[in-house]
Amino acid sequence: MTMRKGYTMTTTIPATTAMKAQARRLRSALGARGQTLSHSAALELVAQTHGLADWNTAAALSPAGQALQPHTVGEPVRGHYLGQPFTGRVHALRRKGAAHMEIEIQLDQPVNVSRSALFEAPRRRIRATIGPEGRSIGATSDGVPHLQIAAA
Repeated sequence: MTMRKGYTMTTTIPATTAMKAQARRLRSALGARGQTLSHSAALELVAQTHGLADWNTAAALSPAGQALQPHTVGEPVRGHYLGQPFTGRVHALRRKGAAHMEIEIQLDQPVNVSRSALFEAPRRRIRATIGPEGRSIGATSDGVPHLQIAAA
């Protein structure tokens, strides 16, 4: 990662669209004071305010710049759902913003999602919103993601 000497990187890099909006606001504010600045120069300055060397580095590190882990309909997957191991196939995919997607998985064998020994709640199909790392954004009370998947 390329960083400017003497600068520290913020812990969270904003999305590319947010940084572009910052650059537009910067150009507008400077324009109101009679100073001109090209859009590319404004993007470079915004990147530097986030502790990065240039716009290309900022765009690559922003959530929108990071590619989602690609999954395809019909792809075999395996993992854990609510602590239970599973295998299955991707049934449906839907984009949920720049960094997330909703995935629906048809399971090869039903998974019991109940933790009670007195009750069973089998699921044949599961759905969750996942990030690029293949883990759901929803988690149990102890912090474990509801769904963790990997290519089978």
